[in-house]
Amino acid sequence: MLGALIEKRRSIRKYKRQPVEAEKVDALVEAALRAPSSRGINPWEFVVVTDRGLLEKLSKAKPHGAAFLKDAPLGIVVCADPSKSDMWVEDASIASAFILLEAESLGLGACWIQIRGRMHDDHEPASPYISELLNLRAGLEVESVIALGYPDEMKAPHRREELRFEKVHHNVYGAR
Repeated sequence: MLGALIEKRRSIRKYKRQPVEAEKVDALVEAALRAPSSRGINPWEFVVVTDRGLLEKLSKAKPHGAAFLKDAPLGIVVCADPSKSDMWVEDASIASAFILLEAESLGLGACWIQIRGRMHDDHEPASPYISELLNLRAGLEVESVIALGYPDEMKAPHRREELRFEKVHHNVYGAR
């Protein structure tokens, strides 16, 4: 079952106006909370955003690769506290991936929007922009925003022949 989800999952950037039901939002949150975390520290926190005005403002967090969020009915902002774990980036990334896979299992489209390390404009990083917008507590860093909704575009799975098997090595680098 998981293999089929992984095979089918694609980044979806166009959404129907239909809101995501509360029970599906709950399932997405539960998936994030079940994500593995280094040493069980769970440094992540999540902000579930359904307010259209906030989604539009979040879509402006960085100049490229976030504009489609304004048309999504749901966004989940994935944050973590670096003071709690030196593995916060990995932990928040795994939680983001769990959200993406759960979305696929629920018939939703989703797309990861990278925030950490990205700029809002020439002077301000994207993470502080989002922190101020969402009134995040001091110390939280934003890893990603996951845009979610019912897909308004269809993408075929990547064909097996398109996968980059040349990037796989056995036992030692270079051995095929």
